[in-house]
Parts: sequence; C-alpha cells; structure tokens
Amino acid sequence: MNMQLPKSLNLLLACLVMLPVLANASSSTLERVRGSNSFTLGFMPDMAPFSSQKSDQVSGYGIELCRKVAARVKSELGLSELQVRYQALNDAEGIAAVRSGMVDLLCTPTLETLEARKSVSFSLPIYTAGLAALVREDAPPMLINVLNGKVAHTGPTWRATINRGLANHTYVVTQGGATEAWVRKQQSKLGVVATLVTVASQEEGVRLVAEGKADAFFSERILLKNYLAQNKGAGAPMIVLERIYEFAPVAMALQRGDEDFRLLVDTALSEAYRSGELEKIYSQYLGEPSATVKMLFKVYSLP
Repeated sequence: MNMQLPKSLNLLLACLVMLPVLANASSSTLERVRGSNSFTLGFMPDMAPFSSQKSDQVSGYGIELCRKVAARVKSELGLSELQVRYQALNDAEGIAAVRSGMVDLLCTPTLETLEARKSVSFSLPIYTAGLAALVREDAPPMLINVLNGKVAHTGPTWRATINRGLANHTYVVTQGGATEAWVRKQQSKLGVVATLVTVASQEEGVRLVAEGKADAFFSERILLKNYLAQNKGAGAPMIVLERIYEFAPVAMALQRGDEDFRLLVDTALSEAYRSGELEKIYSQYLGEPSATVKMLFKVYSLP
C-alpha cells in the first residue's frame, strides 16, 4: 500500500535531513577547529620568501605569522594537543580552498580586492607589496631608461618618448590578478603597441626573460629578487629594476563573514606588530625593514 505523507510533513522531514549539512556550512572556523582538534594552514610552496616547502619542511614569512595565529588559537580554545597541518596549494586554488573550508587560513600574502572579498575575508595587512620589473642586463638602454622613469617629464615629448621606449617589446605577467590588470591599463592609457604574454608561474615568467623570448617580467619585487638570489649563475644575467610602479598592502585570507576568527587573527598579528616580533620575522625573511616599512607596522596594527 502506498501511503502519501502530507506536504507539510514532507517539507519538515527534508529540513531535518538538511540540518547537518546546513550546520556544517555555517559553522565557524573556531567551532570546526575545536571539533576536529586540527588547524589547517594553506600556502603556496613556490612563493619564497613568503612561503616555501623543502621536503616536508614548510617555512617563510607568511608561515611564521600563521604559526603565531595557531599559537593564539591553541591558547584561546584550550587545545593543548592541537594539530597544525599544512596544505600546499597552487595560485588558482588559494581563494577556493579558503571559501570551501579546506584550509582555515591562507598564509601566503594575498592582495585584497573587491572581487576577492565576494568570496573571502582578509586579516590586517602583513606586508606591502611593490610591483617591479625584471630584465636582462643586456636589455636595450632605452627600454631600461623608460622602465626606470628616466625620461623628460614635459608634455607630448614625454609621452612620445615613453611610447618609443616601450613599444614593440614583449612583456610577461602572471595570469589574472592585479598585475595583469595594471599592465593592460598602462598599455591602453599610453597607447603602447606591445605584446603581453601571461604565464602560470613565477618561474615561467623569469625563464622567458632569461631566454630572450620576453623583454620584461612584471611581478612582486621581493619575489623577483629572491628568485635571482636563489638562482645565481643560472642562465643570462638579469636584474630587478629599482623603480616600484605600484604599492599594495597584502593580507591573509580567511572564511568570509567569520568575525570571531578574524578578530583572533588580527589580535595575534597586532600583538606581533606591537611586541616587535613581526619586525624580527620580517628581518629574517625579507631583510632589514626601511623607515617607511617600520612606520607601516604601526599603521597596520590595532590598539
């Protein structure tokens, strides 16, 4: 005999079945960590000195700051045996891994944009990124001069000089994100006819310049300088130009709307800023901070 349940009862049963799923989706990061006794840190292994991996050893500026957060989580939740785990990700996986809850915190510094904020939230800034250019030492002098801003700054002659210096070259950027958008905007603004190549990784961009297949690679200055330092004598001699085109604060990504966890992360970071611990970590991985960087440490921390 077929027995039909009233529609209202069917709806109630469906809601009861869905309750565990909804509860899991809406549970906070701290609740998830308490329940699993584990804290998962996401990172990009090829982003030294911010995050890197050799064998099973994970290190870097962002990793050390994440460990400060992990210590705070352990203390706040009273989890003396908290398991801290590390999940390697590629560039394309970072935001999605945070959004889905695969990782609790993304340690590799990430640029906060309006588009990214549709998916995740961000901590206090932990670093100020600077966009720079990598070129071969034997690059055309006019290209180097223009990229370094060494042209006359007067009217049409200045614009024409820039165009002549930048035109008919090949430039490389990592696909997607703020750097590609900035370069395309400059091309359009100045009317520069040039080829823009997008690549999937830092290594690929550097390789194209080293092989003479591209004239300049635009990326984060510290990443470029670190790559050259780690690969001395490999390929054609290259340099990172001193000029910085754009500055942008970068931060750790965490699950969107989780204000309790965000407060904990920002508290741990602010304490590291104020105590001088963050400056020591910065010096270890990024070099001695300048006076401007030290001033930003005070600006970024919360009282």
